[in-house]
Amino acid sequence: MRTLSSLPKPAAELSKLFVTGATVGPLVDSLHNQCLLEYNIAPITIFNPFTTSLSSELGPADPILCTSWLIPPLLGIAYVVLGGILPRLVQNAVVSPLLQQGKSSGGNLRPGDASIQHLRTKAFIAVITTGLIIKLSEQLQTQAITLPDGTVPDSGQSISIMLVAALGQWLVLDTTPAALIAAAITSIGGPLSELPFVAAGAWEYIPSAADYFPLSSLPTNGVLDELASAILGDGYRDLALSSITGPCYFAVTMDSIALGRWFSAQEAEEDQTLIR
Repeated sequence: MRTLSSLPKPAAELSKLFVTGATVGPLVDSLHNQCLLEYNIAPITIFNPFTTSLSSELGPADPILCTSWLIPPLLGIAYVVLGGILPRLVQNAVVSPLLQQGKSSGGNLRPGDASIQHLRTKAFIAVITTGLIIKLSEQLQTQAITLPDGTVPDSGQSISIMLVAALGQWLVLDTTPAALIAAAITSIGGPLSELPFVAAGAWEYIPSAADYFPLSSLPTNGVLDELASAILGDGYRDLALSSITGPCYFAVTMDSIALGRWFSAQEAEEDQTLIR
């Protein structure tokens, strides 16, 4: 039986990303799920046993985990794409050609000549900061945070705060153009990738969070209209997402990339050990 360490280098790296995304990903994602959406297919809701007994007196207890059995494999695939495939595509198709035109040697996918211990530390910090950013989205969504003037941030201000936090994560932990471009693409494409699942009824955003209708202005009686209707159903214009998830996808991309670099360095170190 083959283990992860006996797989070819790319397969071993991607396998580690899948396992991490399928296990750690749902835990991090659950930090804001209960205030954003409801799962309709294979939901998982776990309450704190110490507070559940008091819920009848103090009101309904908040779950400590709110997810679905659909989420682990989906996040496993997402981490493979975001941490192992998309950054390399961006590097090879966008960043490297631009650097060659400018005759620059900067902008590598991996910043500097980092040691495996350094990459591991950055990966752990990236996961933790992503969790904090996602928790920040929950605090903003539930209006638990107020501005210095005492007012509650509106939707635009909340997204601005989230974007500053996400960009700060990139500046502190990464700074590579490939990671920035990959995260920016995911911040737009990530929420849109949920549309088929929302259309299929796998989950739905609750009214207080559903403020983004990406297909509402799609022209009627055209090719795009027919395609959207065929894939998402006739009511595709009413499919709602939450705008605050865009910066969350940005942050998830950053920790996926950090994990991918660490796993890649692990495999490279094992290869060097075998050569010796």
